[in-house]
Amino acid sequence: MDFKEKVNQRKTVVGVIGLGYVGLPLVLESAAKGFMTVGFDIDQSKVNMLLGGKSYLKHISENSIKNMNETGKFDATSDFSKLNTVDVIIICVPTPLTKHREPDMTYIVATAESIYPHMKKGQLVILESTTYPGTTDEVLLPILEKSGLTCSEDIYLAYSPEREDPGNKNFTTSTIPKVIGGYNEAACDKAVYLYKQIFVEVVPVSSTRVAEAVKLTENIFRSVNIALVNELKMVYSKMDIDIWEVVDAAKTKPFGFMPFYPGPGLGGHCIPIDPFYLTWKAREYECPTRFIEIAGEINTSMPLYVVQVLMDALNERGKALKNSRILVIGLAYKKDVDDLRESPSLKLLEILLSKGAVADFHDPYIPSVRKTRDYMMLAGKKSVELTPETIQHYDAALISTDHTSVSYTH
Repeated sequence: MDFKEKVNQRKTVVGVIGLGYVGLPLVLESAAKGFMTVGFDIDQSKVNMLLGGKSYLKHISENSIKNMNETGKFDATSDFSKLNTVDVIIICVPTPLTKHREPDMTYIVATAESIYPHMKKGQLVILESTTYPGTTDEVLLPILEKSGLTCSEDIYLAYSPEREDPGNKNFTTSTIPKVIGGYNEAACDKAVYLYKQIFVEVVPVSSTRVAEAVKLTENIFRSVNIALVNELKMVYSKMDIDIWEVVDAAKTKPFGFMPFYPGPGLGGHCIPIDPFYLTWKAREYECPTRFIEIAGEINTSMPLYVVQVLMDALNERGKALKNSRILVIGLAYKKDVDDLRESPSLKLLEILLSKGAVADFHDPYIPSVRKTRDYMMLAGKKSVELTPETIQHYDAALISTDHTSVSYTH
């Protein structure tokens, strides 16, 4: 039975490596479309929770996990030797930056090393992790071919950038168009055919490098425009002009303008990180990326700007920041989610504490700060209850993330 026939008859077994913010929604969609789907993760606790019908992500309900289990189309394991039982391997692992803001390929490399001993002829491998152009062909391919199978004849390799937006009520995993580029035409055809069964729209491109560049371009576009409006915020504040009023009026123009809004910095796994993947890769071609780097400097400086504004406000009331009690409201990187990845609120807390403030936080979705690579000193810090009584004990409240469930009128 050839690949397309297996797909049509739903006899294709899909394996997804990495059951986090990207992998788990993909598992749900794949199983919902009738494919036997096996989730792989090195974290046994995640495997146990899913098999027990539990969810560890706020925006994914336990009912959806239970319903998936009841279909009999889902299994989960931490045993990577079972990769030889699947027809498709989709890689959804983290791609962070190092302390020197260079791509950290540790997770992709480790995953590839775990895959190749268990590969079989005819398997399709799709990388979804955000990365720089060339990763699929230059990093992933050579490791997979250590299996003795080649990507030109025996196995199929493609790249399809994840476009997850946790908490977005207008778009779901399956309704966001899916870009796909293959190592060769055969790989692209197979990936496109499979993904057309799972996603509403599939957009094939000419190569893995183009597909990799698409994701970076999308988020560089956002990073640069957010930096622009952050800079305008600082300028207009000096002029006593409300940037939100300006943007809201400007967006009434029906063409040539797209609204972006200022904030305390950039959060999430994509926008704060992706631009630096391209600037790093561009050095190989001796191409400066000044515009991207300036945008990065502005965005990463915003927590310091916010703290300075807070200090000025306290000074006007005869208080110093040192020893003042500050409550940061909202720790997640965006409203109504429990995602802490790269959240500027963590940086705000760090700065406040370093300047001698007594700083706490309230977040209805984050009961305590988990361990992070960059903010170990905050690990275990607990969210305080937000009541009219507790708020009286603070000198200032700093709204960093405006969760809908928080009452701002009391």
